[in-house]
Amino acid sequence: MIRAVVTIAGPPGSGKSTAGRLTAATLGLEFRSAGELFRAEAARRGASLAEFGEYARAHPEVDRELDRAMQELARPGRLLEGRIQGILCRRNGLPVHHIAVTASEEERIRRVAGRDHQSIDEAREAVRTREAVERERYRAFYGIDLDRDVPDLLVDSTSMPPVAVAEAIVTFVREAERTADR
Repeated sequence: MIRAVVTIAGPPGSGKSTAGRLTAATLGLEFRSAGELFRAEAARRGASLAEFGEYARAHPEVDRELDRAMQELARPGRLLEGRIQGILCRRNGLPVHHIAVTASEEERIRRVAGRDHQSIDEAREAVRTREAVERERYRAFYGIDLDRDVPDLLVDSTSMPPVAVAEAIVTFVREAERTADR
């Protein structure tokens, strides 16, 4: 049994959701995604992800409600995927294995283009806009600077298949749990 919340953060297209699902399955954790909640709310309102991101910029209650819902789920036995969930768990004094997955911007744009059926130029604009809007929202709403966040583990997925990314995370979590036992 994993005794801490496992969180996976990272920029759009980094592979955090894929790695999170694989990791959760391997460790027997329930997977919950802030991104999925955000996308579902955008769809419910008939907005694109970019449009809803802009709406959320002017309406802090969107982020606060989503993050409140995610933090209510923060307990051992769960893996939370989301840009700031690990930071919020730390702030809330919860035991957490805060992991970040990253990749080169070029690779992330390529992945987003394929996933969202966009041209590379469309994906580049979408990724850069989303990152800028999210950084601004997290700084304004929570005082979080993503550039200063130091995760417990950082995995660069640029040239790694998702299974290898998940294996690195699983190995880290299992070792961290063993170390905590000592």
